[in-house]
Formats: sequence, structure tokens, C-alpha cells
Amino acid sequence: MELPIIQVKNLVKKYNQFTAVDHISFDVYQNEIFGLLGPNGAGKTTTLEIIETLCDKNEGEVIVDGMSIDTQKQDIKKIIGVQLQAAGYYPNLNLKELLEVFAGLYNIKIDPIQILDEVNLKDKAKNKFKELSGGQKQRFSIATTLINKPKIIFLDEPTTGLDPQARRNLWDLIKKLKDNGTTIVITTHYMDEAEVLCDRIAIVDSGKIIKLDTPDAMIDHLIESGFERTKKVKAANLEDVFLNLTGKALRDF
Repeated sequence: MELPIIQVKNLVKKYNQFTAVDHISFDVYQNEIFGLLGPNGAGKTTTLEIIETLCDKNEGEVIVDGMSIDTQKQDIKKIIGVQLQAAGYYPNLNLKELLEVFAGLYNIKIDPIQILDEVNLKDKAKNKFKELSGGQKQRFSIATTLINKPKIIFLDEPTTGLDPQARRNLWDLIKKLKDNGTTIVITTHYMDEAEVLCDRIAIVDSGKIIKLDTPDAMIDHLIESGFERTKKVKAANLEDVFLNLTGKALRDF
């Protein structure tokens, strides 16, 4: 059987008397999209930060591509890509220059135009980050994760605040990254997003994993338990109406 590319075993993270991550365990397999879902404060982001080597754990074991976060943090950083937040960008540099700066941190040479082209931002190469639309900013944040050609990419709520067109476009980009062989770990509050993108999901609440399975299996199990919606589901929803009326093309101006 194929070994997981990420192994998390009995992971614990405490902040004084508060336990943010409470003995959770899960595996992520190569070339899958794995989702961590849960309410605010459930421990999702803390778990990601530990795997990304950005936050120390109190207990447990985390192995990334055969390497322990306890002894091989620098090696792990070379094979992962982490989505940056807006505050991480120098305001006076354009997108091409920003990518070159980040490449310098990895001590590697890149073709910034090629990376921008991968996320449909080639024509914005000379724009500054603050001049981008919300969807463009999110696509650029994903571009920064591609600089070191990572095996694993971590995306923390990548489509929050985007309009339906930009959100669907970002879904297509994430699927393309997976098709190119990248393993993706994602958090999201949008259940439809998780259902469309994720091969498997772990639902986290109060620092514990309460369910881990494929989206289809979770839905089928709920239906088998006798669950019924109070309102019948139609063949389309309001987002489908919006996209049908306005089109799926991006409005990147």
C-alpha cells in the first residue's frame, strides 16, 4: 500500500490551559486534495501551521514525505508551498518583482512570467499587488506557493470573499495543480467547495477529528441515518442562476 505523504499521529497543541489541537491523527496521500473542515476555533489552522513547521507542537508526531518536523524542518520547507496572506507582500514591487524576491529566499532562479501564466496573471506582471481584484490576489497568493515546485501545497480558506465567478475559476486552478501531481491540503468554510474539490475530508471540532471520509460517503451515511432536508433540493441553486445569467468568465479589470 502507498505510504502517506503526510502522517499526523496524536497531535496536541496547547496555549496555556486551552487545548487547540487534541490528539488528532490522520494521513494525507500523494496527489489527493485533503480538506480540513470545521467551525472557527476548531483547530484547523493551528494543525496546518504545525505541519508547515510554522508552529511548535506539544505532543505527537508529524511526518512529511518521510521527514520528521522535529528534526528536518528545513528539508520539509523545501518541498512545501504555503499560501501567504496579503500582509506578506512588499507594496512597492510589482508581481514579477515579488516572485523574484521570494525566489531569492529559496536561493533559486525562476521564470516569473511562466508562473504568472499558470495562474492567469501574465498580463498583470507589472501591476502591484494592491492594484489587483480579490480573485487576482488569491491567484497570486497561490502563484507564490509554486515558486519552489512543491510536492505539497497548503491553502487556508483560499476563496473567502470571492464572487462566484472568481471562486469557480480558483477551483479550476486548484484542480489543475492536482492534475499536475501536487498534493493539496485545504481549509474552507464552504461545504459545496469541499464537496467539489476534496477527495477526502476531516471534520474538526473542539480540536478533535469527529469524522474522516470521502464527501460522498459522509453524505450517504447521513441519508442512511434517516436525515431529510426541510426543503427539497432543486436541480439548480441560486449560484447556478447567477453564473448562468452573468457567465463564468472572470471580470478581471
